[in-house]
Amino acid sequence: MCGIVGYVGPRQCVDLIVGGLRKLEYRGYDSAGVAVVGSSGLAVKRAKGKLQNLVNLLGESPLGGCTGIGHTRWATHGRPSDENAHPHSYGGVAVVHNGIIENHLELKEALTGRGHKFRSETDTEIFAHLVADALDAGARDLQAAVRTALQQVKGTYALAVISDKRPDEIVAAKNASPLVVGFGKGESFLASDVPAILEHTRDVVYLEEGELAVLTPGGITLFGKDGEPLARKPRRIEWSAVAAEKDGHKHFMHKEIWEQPRAVADTIRGRASLEQGDVTLDGMELPEDYAKGLERIVIVACGTSWHAGLSGRLMIETLARVPVEVELASEFRNRDPLVSEKVMCIAISQSGETADTLAAVKIAKARGAKAFSICNVVGSAISRECDGGTLFTRAGPEIGVASTKAFTTQLCGLYLLAVKLGRLRGALTAEKAREHLEALRLVPGWMESMIRQEAALMPIAKRCAAARDVLFLGRGGQFPVALEGALKLKEISYIHAEGYAAGEMKHGPIALIDEQMPVVVLATREPAYEKTLGNMEEVRARGGHVFAVVSEGDTHAASLAEVALTVPPAPPLLVPLLSIIPLQFLAYHVADLKGTDVDQPRNLAKSVTVE
Repeated sequence: MCGIVGYVGPRQCVDLIVGGLRKLEYRGYDSAGVAVVGSSGLAVKRAKGKLQNLVNLLGESPLGGCTGIGHTRWATHGRPSDENAHPHSYGGVAVVHNGIIENHLELKEALTGRGHKFRSETDTEIFAHLVADALDAGARDLQAAVRTALQQVKGTYALAVISDKRPDEIVAAKNASPLVVGFGKGESFLASDVPAILEHTRDVVYLEEGELAVLTPGGITLFGKDGEPLARKPRRIEWSAVAAEKDGHKHFMHKEIWEQPRAVADTIRGRASLEQGDVTLDGMELPEDYAKGLERIVIVACGTSWHAGLSGRLMIETLARVPVEVELASEFRNRDPLVSEKVMCIAISQSGETADTLAAVKIAKARGAKAFSICNVVGSAISRECDGGTLFTRAGPEIGVASTKAFTTQLCGLYLLAVKLGRLRGALTAEKAREHLEALRLVPGWMESMIRQEAALMPIAKRCAAARDVLFLGRGGQFPVALEGALKLKEISYIHAEGYAAGEMKHGPIALIDEQMPVVVLATREPAYEKTLGNMEEVRARGGHVFAVVSEGDTHAASLAEVALTVPPAPPLLVPLLSIIPLQFLAYHVADLKGTDVDQPRNLAKSVTVE
């Protein structure tokens, strides 16, 4: 959930590490720090708050050295403070850590009994003590000391360790938290996410579960769980460094909303064959007999990805005629789910590192289900865990914490999967599939038309920015969009928002409606469209302020709203890819008007890699 950067080589490393941490600010953090091994030994600088606070501290008291590690922390154990910031050090050893050491209390008690003194409230500091003890006890090298420490801890981790006894070396280890190493010429790099090191190298290896890496200026050696060296070729990353820049937009989120037509077009490209009326899902293994034998599909996801799964359920059930359940991964993993070899498990995750979703996949597999994923990050943990393969969404780096283009590309991926399953199961003819794919090919252009309506949202944004609560209503395929719109608003503006099925308005939310309440209604021509118009009338009768997203040419629905934005004539299953865009813009402009931190909202992180 936090950011890790490491470097060993001929260069002074502090500026390089801080630059990498800047690339990881999107992950969310409350403090930052660096540790460097130089001519005078190990030195550590840490600061609570934004990265600039650390930069100011380093300006007052510079650090010199060519081997170092850095970290941006999001609190799990211990409050945000200078003392709890990473790196943590003890006995000439410094460590940065993402994850949770579950047995830290018993380890701390044992270490305290042996005379160790702790300076923080964190679980991570324990690891520095364990490694230092192992070195003092005669471990042959830093790698051996780290292995000794790892044998004592229980939990999840992505770790990077340096020691003044091994000034040209970093040892890294991974278990259920992402970690990637980068290969340079006479230098080596380490990060929790590729953008941190992309400026310096494109040749990387993602560490697998239980693996360990030793980084030196001369290269990187990987080791398996058994301690034996591994041979694995680096993967070439094609993302450009400029892809992670704002490109003239005020915020990353705004840029990423605008990038959605491109992202969806890239996700479709090479997969939808109009000639054959079929879909090619590169990376997924879907034999016809397997698809025909499915009894049901279970989608597991969290947050925005769960909302995408709700839309995907309608797509798959409509086009493939197979029952679909959509489960919150955090709930699925904590009960005894009924799945079998005739159940297809689909995990949806932007990062591919979401801890609850990864755990849900493992549970489904253990009960016989074949696991597939829809993911944005090549080489991520979930994509590696899924034995049925992964459909990568090609959204590119998403920096803003509030997901936008990841959501719409997930919807696109689910639609492609629905068409493919429909063809395999005989529920769709080639001609019908061709019609659906022809419509999908039009979506990027339709999205452009939605983006052009951005300015029309400002009156709604000003009204919502002054509100305490906002209600979002939708039916059918628009209900998940209402949920996602409400989530976006609360995430970045800190205004309370509720997404509700419009048919449920009379079962509670109607009590909230008064002259102060903005109500955003997704009133496109869905089934039961007339009933949604009735909801709008009921809101108006109680003094509520109605803002609507309506189908192009629908003057009736538009007349019931103070402001109405229009959606092009897309088929109902594809409308969510369009109707979500004004809600993303609404959340963005409300947050901007309120002056909140749009790209890094409080208490949130981009990738939830701990429970």
